[in-house]
Amino acid sequence: MPRGEANQTKIHYKGTDEDFIIFVDDAKAARDWKNDKSIPLAQVVSSFNIFVTHKHGAQGTMDAASHATLDNEFGTHVDEEVIKQIIEKGTLQESEAAGRSSSTNDSMGARAGH
Repeated sequence: MPRGEANQTKIHYKGTDEDFIIFVDDAKAARDWKNDKSIPLAQVVSSFNIFVTHKHGAQGTMDAASHATLDNEFGTHVDEEVIKQIIEKGTLQESEAAGRSSSTNDSMGARAGH
């Protein structure tokens, strides 16, 4: 099995000016939180980081969302409040991260063309 192979679960929220992404531990935890708000948010999200994709949907370059961007879209820049709104209104997306693989002997010893 290649190194680094893992499932990646994120929630995409299409805002009026930007697309927002947060990463969650797994889809079941996010669905459970929607039905039971007593579950600590720390058990649902992978990190309390909110990313923007500059109107490129759930793909593309992800940059940290600025306070001004969060204020404009959600009315607050408090990470916890914004994350709650993204989980409630966003679209859950699961994908399998591609594993990293590479050759194990680039020089190939005496077989390499010098």
